[in-house]
Amino acid sequence: MSSISIDTAGNLKFVYNDRLAALLEEGTSRVSRASHVEPTGYGTWIADLSPVDGPTLGPFKLRREALTAEVDWLEANIIGGL
Repeated sequence: MSSISIDTAGNLKFVYNDRLAALLEEGTSRVSRASHVEPTGYGTWIADLSPVDGPTLGPFKLRREALTAEVDWLEANIIGGL
């Protein structure tokens, strides 16, 4: 699922995915890194949200679990936080 937040000035905020790429063509846009999903070196994965002053989530056994936790946290705390 992709949440999109729209502020009172009409600015959009969302976690990028290719299905929403066309939105970047609808005016001035800025894309910035909000997090990193990385291997720990111990066979697990973490989601590091420090670029947006967030926590490190995990460890997770599967990369997909870390990616899901990353998006869930961003949508709840950054997208929903407008």
